[in-house]
Amino acid sequence: MENVYVILVVVLFVLAISDLVVGVSNDAVNFLNSALGSKAASFKVIMIIAAIGIFIGATFSSGMMEVARKGIFNPQYFYFSEIMIIFLAVMITDVLLLDLFNTFGMPTSTTVSIVFELLGGAIAISVIKVSKNPDIPISEYINTAKALAIISGILLSVVVAFSVGAVVQYFTRLVFSFNYDARLKYLGALWGGIAITAITYFILIKGAKGASFMNEVTKDWIKENTIEIIGVCFLGWTFILQLMRMIFKIDILKLTVLVGTFALAMAFAGNDLVNFVGVPLAGFESFKIFKASGVAADGLLMESLAGKVKTDTYLLVIAGLIMVVTLWTSKKARSVVKTSLDLSRQQEGEERFGSSYLSRTIVHGVVNMVNTLNKFIPANIKASMDKQFDSSFYEGQRKELGDEAPAFDMLRASVNLVVASVLISMATSYQLPLSTTYVTFMVAMGSSLTDGAWGRESAVYRVTGVLSVIGGWFLTAFSAFTVCFVITNIIYFGGIYAVFVLIAMSMVLIYRTQIISKKRSASNLATEDINLEEVEEKTLGKAIFNKCTKNVTAALKDISELYSSAITCFQAENRKELKSKLKEVNQINKSIKKLKDNIYKTVKKLQESEIDSSLHYVQVIDYLRESAHALTFVAQPFYEHLDNNHSPFTNEQFKDVSVLKGEVQVLISKVVKMINSGNYDNLDNVYVELLATMDNLKDLRKKQLRRIKKEKSSTYTSMLYLNFLHETQNLMLHLGNVLKAQRDFGKYNNN
Repeated sequence: MENVYVILVVVLFVLAISDLVVGVSNDAVNFLNSALGSKAASFKVIMIIAAIGIFIGATFSSGMMEVARKGIFNPQYFYFSEIMIIFLAVMITDVLLLDLFNTFGMPTSTTVSIVFELLGGAIAISVIKVSKNPDIPISEYINTAKALAIISGILLSVVVAFSVGAVVQYFTRLVFSFNYDARLKYLGALWGGIAITAITYFILIKGAKGASFMNEVTKDWIKENTIEIIGVCFLGWTFILQLMRMIFKIDILKLTVLVGTFALAMAFAGNDLVNFVGVPLAGFESFKIFKASGVAADGLLMESLAGKVKTDTYLLVIAGLIMVVTLWTSKKARSVVKTSLDLSRQQEGEERFGSSYLSRTIVHGVVNMVNTLNKFIPANIKASMDKQFDSSFYEGQRKELGDEAPAFDMLRASVNLVVASVLISMATSYQLPLSTTYVTFMVAMGSSLTDGAWGRESAVYRVTGVLSVIGGWFLTAFSAFTVCFVITNIIYFGGIYAVFVLIAMSMVLIYRTQIISKKRSASNLATEDINLEEVEEKTLGKAIFNKCTKNVTAALKDISELYSSAITCFQAENRKELKSKLKEVNQINKSIKKLKDNIYKTVKKLQESEIDSSLHYVQVIDYLRESAHALTFVAQPFYEHLDNNHSPFTNEQFKDVSVLKGEVQVLISKVVKMINSGNYDNLDNVYVELLATMDNLKDLRKKQLRRIKKEKSSTYTSMLYLNFLHETQNLMLHLGNVLKAQRDFGKYNNN
């Protein structure tokens, strides 16, 4: 029996490695957001600083391991066999949930997931135990007070972090404005002293508290002399920064941001490492207790877990190395960071999220409230305040930098880091495993709001994005609890075989999310616009034309293939395959929409003399999008028709459709070949064929109307058939327009 538990401990550590990988991918946003967003240094330098912070922070994690062992449930009421079931269920659930969120680029909280997974697993076993022995209430098994304190702290952090971030950024900008270079000469050292002191306090309180190598005497000394330490740090840092600015001309804000990045990376590893390896280490400690006891697994109560257990430093160092490697290699980490940067960037651009009724209501309400408050502010005071928030100088600098411009300036980045550091430090001092994800994300959102980043053009979409992320957090809590509750029951009743089945299923699901992630990346690359900053102005029009040609021909080939596939699947009544093709159609529409969304940026870069060229470029993209819409209105009704179990076309109709399908594919093939070659000598012949196809469509429509008159076709099938003919006609019209617009576009770029 002991061999079984040896295998389970190994499984726990394998899952821990997987959890470290997916966990770092998710939480990279916590410490990379401010540095990357403000471009305080090169990507490589930022990653090196973060990696050092992670590695050092990993050795500071020992104290926080208590949460996994006894923070949520009382281990003295659970047998060893039950504890192992809970730990296995927690790890399987955690890997699955975090990987799913990472795949879709949504930052979520590893703290929340681990807390609710432990709660779900513990309650699942507790319910089973209560059903066998009703004398002990379920409240005895769960550490209710601690669990409620943790949950309350996590939820409260959302509101507090957003509010404090907004207020601090408001007053900071009020003091420094967007044109802060002049004021930094005499206020920079003072601001830097406050900021780095807060970060130093954060490192000491957050790090030293759980350091595996720090003795109790040193910890007590830090705790007893906190005020003195803060005072000395403030005076020392202020003096040092002023001296360094005078002698070496250092950028105080850049230094602050990089130090803050190191501190948050260290805190992430120091605090959140428990979320990844705390459970396996607790399982390992449980196994050592079981092995030494000589008692049966289902007869050994785990009272020893309730005491202090020191984690070996070498295990933490290994975990730190895995985290560092993952940080450098994970593409999903960059996807999660991008979500946060998109929602907090100063400039306008393509918004990742859409508009929702709730976000529109919130924005309308806030606008009305601000307008009302402005009536009570004296005009001279309001003018002075508006001057401080005038970002025209910053916008001018950003336009000069073009695509190299940061998402926001380093003043806001330093505020994000300082506020997050202080809030997390305070929570740690009260022994609350606060979610660093919640704090850092909501501070960034609050600061971006008061900094004017959410303007009239973007506010609704940004609010929708924040609400989506917050909704994902609550979904994390609910999903973590529910899934872990179910998996715990499966393992309890299914035994060791259930464990290996669940692990196999987990591997399959993770593999599928990897495929989804790759497809999303490939889709983004497929319609990726050219880097306009890397092209000389005199050759810009030619570069845009070449890229447009590739995008148009690729899209037309896909449209031709999917048009044919949709008809084939409909004829075979293959609903499942047709649904898959419909997803591909929707993906083409998204890709072309992305091209259309980038029109403003592209046209803006073209020279004034190329205004006619810009017009034809816009027309090409517009007609291409209309062609994709026509394809959607062919495939979608086909699928709905089959989904409602209506009868397909008759053999006579399919015979006509088959001929039409061949004509359409031949035409699209000729158009693609013509656009690729740039030779439009046979344009008139192609138009003759287009007109012939249009005449054929008219004949098919008349034929169908005769069928309806003779009642040879059902109502739904007739409506579908006529719709199909109409959308094919639209496709042909827009195909001709794409060809003509592309020809005209080429005239201006091949001279």
